[in-house]
Amino acid sequence: MSAQNSWAHTSGRTHGRIQAGAHTGAYKRAHTQVRPYGALMTIEQRTVTANGLAYRIDISGDGPPLLLLHGFTGSRRNWRPHLPAFASDFKVIALDLLGHGETAVPQTPQRYQMEQAAADLVTIIDQITTPPVHLLGYSMGGRLALYFALNFYPYVRKLILESASPGLKTAQARAERQQRDEALADFIEREGIVAFVDRWEKLPLWATQKQAETAVRQALRQQRLQNNPAGLAHSLRGMGTGVQPSLWPHLSQMDTPTLLLCGELDDKFVAINREMVTLMPQAQLAIVPQAGHTVHWERPLLFQQICRHFLHAAT
Repeated sequence: MSAQNSWAHTSGRTHGRIQAGAHTGAYKRAHTQVRPYGALMTIEQRTVTANGLAYRIDISGDGPPLLLLHGFTGSRRNWRPHLPAFASDFKVIALDLLGHGETAVPQTPQRYQMEQAAADLVTIIDQITTPPVHLLGYSMGGRLALYFALNFYPYVRKLILESASPGLKTAQARAERQQRDEALADFIEREGIVAFVDRWEKLPLWATQKQAETAVRQALRQQRLQNNPAGLAHSLRGMGTGVQPSLWPHLSQMDTPTLLLCGELDDKFVAINREMVTLMPQAQLAIVPQAGHTVHWERPLLFQQICRHFLHAAT
């Protein structure tokens, strides 16, 4: 594998912790067919109720469960191009997180907080599969995945974090980020989804997406535009990096086999993940050549290869 030389390995053992609680839910189901990368696939679509809120979920394939969590402004549809690679060996479960896609849009930012979002994942997993699951999260979804793995470790078999972080280390850094996120949330509510997406796509973080095919970029833009502006604003206020608890002090507790994955052109997250891998007892690092923050969009085949290799490897 071309990225293997970038992998760093450590090992160790420790104990995590669980936050228990009552979880209730129910679901409705339907089926659709999609043709990602030309392969016709059947996807079961469900609406699952978790702690009073409706989540929209796609399920495909058969095998050990693999739960996919998208990033901010994303949706479960972002993973559809990867279904042929994953659904051949896994039961792939992709969901829209709160405020995104077709999932509910709570009107209070507190409902988006990481502890509540993680409790929802417990409910969803218990309804549609048998834990533990393999868990893959990108960016914001990666932050949630890491929080979930730390607090509900019996639910996670293996963890993949793509372009993710444990949050910000200091209270001052979190306060400054919270102010910026609040300003951006205000902008979304004031100017609307089109103006926000125009502004969002100009961020330097996405510059490397220009190397993706035009059709891919257009599909990503259309998916972003389908989000509810209130949902995005509340997500920033409730689960943005500025308000989430710092997970840095807990990384040494991680006993779950973990793959940290980032693009070599994403300097900020390369530095973060290089530090993370030194702190996590069972983590390895894959730095993907010629990719930025959205590895799964920019280098999809290599992304699939690296993830499949990790998921199939013996532990």
